[in-house]
Amino acid sequence: MKAALQNYHSRMQRVLDYIDRHPDGDLDLETVSRVAAFSKFHFHRQFTATFGLSVHRYVQLTRMRRASYRLADRESVTDIAMDAGYEAPDAFARAFRQRFGQSPSSFRKSPNWGAWLMAFGPLDNARRKLMQIIFTRDDVTIRDMPPTPVAIMEHRGDRATLGDTIQRFIAWRKAAGLSPETSPTFNIFRSERCPAVAADYSMDICVGTDRPIAADDKQMKAGVIPGGRCAVLRYPGNTNNLEPAGLYLYRDWLPASGEEARDFPLYCQRRLSFAPDRPVPEIVVELFLPLK
Repeated sequence: MKAALQNYHSRMQRVLDYIDRHPDGDLDLETVSRVAAFSKFHFHRQFTATFGLSVHRYVQLTRMRRASYRLADRESVTDIAMDAGYEAPDAFARAFRQRFGQSPSSFRKSPNWGAWLMAFGPLDNARRKLMQIIFTRDDVTIRDMPPTPVAIMEHRGDRATLGDTIQRFIAWRKAAGLSPETSPTFNIFRSERCPAVAADYSMDICVGTDRPIAADDKQMKAGVIPGGRCAVLRYPGNTNNLEPAGLYLYRDWLPASGEEARDFPLYCQRRLSFAPDRPVPEIVVELFLPLK
């Protein structure tokens, strides 16, 4: 049973690797199903069931990410549009604006990296479906963290409505001029990811800032993530599901470490990391377990 599942996943992985290596190639359903050696009559449903998005959308996102890299490298918009599968630059521009909320020329001049990272969340999540991340003690470091002033938007209630809260948070920070490039994002997990009662879900979404919050602001409040010793576990890649990392810290690392947890919830920090050899940033996600 396990061997059969591994073989199935291996065939699906071949498809992702093929698409990533041939973004400009013929990536119709017949081609990609042949790569996986699956029937083309069922493959689109198999792919969607495995990765949570269709083959067509995965290909679109792959091509659009490559296009954004090339825009950042200041290549010709016409050439980028043609290679991305669009018949004309204006069609590419419309699709780009719909995906990222800004035109290709605007992105080239001043990229909105927050929107860019959110747009590719489904692509990153799809690739992680087949990845089993194994954490070890060497992945955990202990740091003395300074107190961090933040602006806080509270989410209380069913996790199914979290997306609405996130959109309000993004709109607020954009209006406040607190971009992800300069102001890191924090999530404070005040409940389990899936509590027994859905209405008991509780999380704070925060942006690092010491700017005063207006007294009449009904959405945000000022707060501080307290300083102190923390066990820090870096997650390999961007994700909205840190449950595996949290379970490792609580179930494996903490009992074996001899440490005791401090009276503050588990939290994470998301920040953009820029490297000289990359035209676009990567997002760094770190999970913090406060210690006594």
